[in-house]
Parts: sequence; C-alpha cells; structure tokens
Amino acid sequence: MDKRKVIHAYRRGFISMKECAQILGIDSMQIMGMVDDPKQTEPVRILQKHS
Repeated sequence: MDKRKVIHAYRRGFISMKECAQILGIDSMQIMGMVDDPKQTEPVRILQKHS
C-alpha cells in the first residue's frame, strides 16, 4: 500500500496512529517524523472507475 495514502487516512482520522504504524511496519515514534515531513503533504488523488 502507498504510504502516502496511509498517512492521509491517519490525518483525516480514518485510522489511529497505532494502526498507521502497523500498516507501514514502523513504530509510533517514527510516524510523527513522517507525518510532519513536508514531502508527505502532497494531496493524494483517489481515482474512481467510471462505469
């Protein structure tokens, strides 16, 4: 899974910090560095299939 999407889900409140860390396979303290990283602030685009 794309780590930007996981971080975006955490920022939007869909998952907890602990869940975010588990998905990414890192500890909770490392999450804080990633969340505060300006490179991670790019908007995530979610593509939808057109029927």
